[in-house]
Amino acid sequence: MSTTALLLTMAACGLVTFLIRLSFIAFGRHLPDDPRLSAVLRYVPPAILGALIAPEIFMVGGSLNATPDNPRLWAALIALLVARMTGSVLATIAAGMAALWVVQAWFA
Repeated sequence: MSTTALLLTMAACGLVTFLIRLSFIAFGRHLPDDPRLSAVLRYVPPAILGALIAPEIFMVGGSLNATPDNPRLWAALIALLVARMTGSVLATIAAGMAALWVVQAWFA
């Protein structure tokens, strides 16, 4: 693929992403004000976050690793526990990173 084609592809992808996001900002007021729609849309951010995080936790070296010797799994469980107990994003990130370092040192 030539450099020009690559740059045009990247620009097109960026434009499509921008237009999708702009559509909700510009035309969001035309969406129906249905409480059922609002209730369903509340689950979109956690679903997207889970889809982004799950491969980082369960995929190690390009293959599925959901076994007890996966340090990312233990760190994620500890971070989940801290998030549940404190409700603090900063505490969750700090605990998850510290747990990952400790668990990786333990398994190494």
